[in-house]
Order: sequence, then structure tokens, then C-alpha cells
Amino acid sequence: MGIYLDNGATSYPKPNQVAKAVFDFMVDVGVSSGRGGYKKAMVADKIVYDTRKLISKLFNQNDPKKVIFTLNVTEAINMALYGILEENDHVITSSLEHNAVWRCLKTMERDKGITISNASCDKDGTTKAEDVEALINKNTKLIIFTHASNVLGSIQPIEQIGEIAKRHNVLFLVDTAQTAGAFDIDMQRDNIDIIAFTGHKSLMGPMGTGGLAIRESVDFNPIKQGGTGGDSAYPYQVDYYPNKLEVGTLNISGIAGLKSALEYIDNEGIKTIHNKEKELRAYTYERLKKIEKVKLYGPDESKDSAMVISFNIEGMRCEDIAYKLDKNYDIMIRAGLHCAPLAHELIGTIKTGTARIGIGYFNTKEDIDKLYEALVEISNEA
Repeated sequence: MGIYLDNGATSYPKPNQVAKAVFDFMVDVGVSSGRGGYKKAMVADKIVYDTRKLISKLFNQNDPKKVIFTLNVTEAINMALYGILEENDHVITSSLEHNAVWRCLKTMERDKGITISNASCDKDGTTKAEDVEALINKNTKLIIFTHASNVLGSIQPIEQIGEIAKRHNVLFLVDTAQTAGAFDIDMQRDNIDIIAFTGHKSLMGPMGTGGLAIRESVDFNPIKQGGTGGDSAYPYQVDYYPNKLEVGTLNISGIAGLKSALEYIDNEGIKTIHNKEKELRAYTYERLKKIEKVKLYGPDESKDSAMVISFNIEGMRCEDIAYKLDKNYDIMIRAGLHCAPLAHELIGTIKTGTARIGIGYFNTKEDIDKLYEALVEISNEA
């Protein structure tokens, strides 16, 4: 099946039980949640609630009712930003944000008059917490930070930023797209008010799953209205969770798969997953830096980072690198801007993009050795 090294986009393969859970739900249950009182509907309800509890446990969030399911992390971020920010509010964010955050903020800057400050970072993409604090003003409503850059892999100091946000009474939202499932993230310890997560990356679940984990004391307005399965005569969106933010029929087959994935992660242990991936990333970086024409970006092998490595080969377009790896070696990576132009502006690749390796839990050193051998041959052709 080739060597898959694009886990920064979506994890593959998934644990076998994830696909089985989706299949079993569709064949054996197959009904909506929150819409009926019959036995199968009760089974669907339990699947959804048990998955909320698993997310709550994963992030040390204390109220499963305030775990909100969405189609992906992008929808979750939209829901939070449009539900929280009002005209003239000030937002602080990183210099590395994915377009899931950046396009929302820029659109709200244009349409709602919010103001945005980007915290500076070093060449490897790491931000100092004190630089975030220096940007806070009397109108600052929210700090939103990616936990890890999807281009550079650099980890942001969310615990320190969370402490600053708490001290200044500013909401703190963390985009965990590249880290949830592979890093220990604790809403209490890290003083995080809202986590946006996606199910299909390191959480190893199906596409079409994601959501928000919201602190008990945090409340914001819904951006969608519609059916919730209860209080149907009431003409407005209800004000209790999760129905306040969830409308319409959920992707329950996907949530069943996510539940199975979360159980797999709980059984394996975040520490085990993280340590294996960390070792493999360090091994990959060590191998690639030995290739003369390869230029590497982001933290080196000595630093903890998300499981992505961006690189270019001198004299070759990144798209051509990815094409040759796929066509000639059956190795799958990503090339381009990775929906994160701010990070490419930082490292000077906004016009060229980068090739990106995304390491996953099921990759091996043998996969990396084959990648190394292929890149040696490709670089010799450049």
C-alpha cells in the first residue's frame, strides 16, 4: 500500500476497530441520537454521550455536556470565534496560524472591526509567552493559538500563555489540530478555556468529526439555529449545552468511530504514543540533514515538536519532490503552503512552499530509511 507520510493532513491507517465501529453502528444501530425514545435511539444516545466523556477525560475538562461535536476543527474554530468576538474586540494570535484561524480573523477584521495582534516568534516558530502578554490591552477579548505549527512542528508554550490569559481575565482558545491524541493537553493545568479539536488526525478517528471542549464557566452565543430534538415549540435556540451549539443530526457513525479511536488511545497511552512518534521524528531529522541539498525548516531533532518536518531540495520545486516520491517510490508526502501562509512568510517560502513529511504512530524506521534513500536519489538529479 506504499509508505504514507502525510499524517499531518490525516492519520492513516486507522486502528482496525475504528472502521469496525463505524460499520457496526451503520449496520446494527443506524438511527439518530436525541430524536427518539426507542431502544436503538437509546444506544445512539449512549455512543454520543460516552464519546463526550472520553473527550472530557482526554483534555481534563470537567463537563461532558460542554463537549460540542462539529464536522471538523475548522467548523469548531468558526463556531468559537463568531460566537465570542464582537465589534471592536481585540484578539492576539500567533505568527503561524492555519487558515482555519487566520481567514476567520481577517474576515472578522474586515466585517466586524475586530483588531488582531500577531505575537512574534523565532525562526523555528517558537513564541515567548512574555511577547504575548506585551500585546494585551483593555479591549483584548481572546487569545487564540495553535498548539503546534502544521508547517514547522514548533510547540507553543500554552501553559505559560494560559497563565497569562487567566491573570488578565482574557479567554484562551487553543487549536489542537496537530497535537490532540499525541500530546498531553490538560485544560486545568494549562488554563485553557476552549479547545478546538479534530477527530481525523492524531485522534485516529474518521473524517467529519471534531469539536470544542469548553470550560464550565465559559459561555458564548450559537452561530447556527435549528432542530435539537427537544423543546421544539420554543421559537429560539435553547440556552443549555450541548443543544445550544449543536443543531441538526450529528455524524453519529463518525462519532462511533471516534469513540473507538479514543478508547484505543486511552489503552495505548498518550505518553507511549508521544514517545514513539518523538523518537521517529528525531530519527527522520537526523537522516535528512545528512543529505547535502536538503534544507530543513523548524525545530531540530533535539526539541520536542509535532510530527511534521518541512524541507526543500536545492534546485527543485517542492511539488516535483512529492510527485517523484509518489510516482517512483510509492511514498506519499504533501507539498505546497499547507494552508498556513503566515508560517511560510516567517521562513521565506511563501512563493515556493515546502515539502512536508507527516509522521504517524504506525510509521516505522524502515519507512524513514526508504524515504531517505529515495531523497538521496532525487537530490542527485536536482
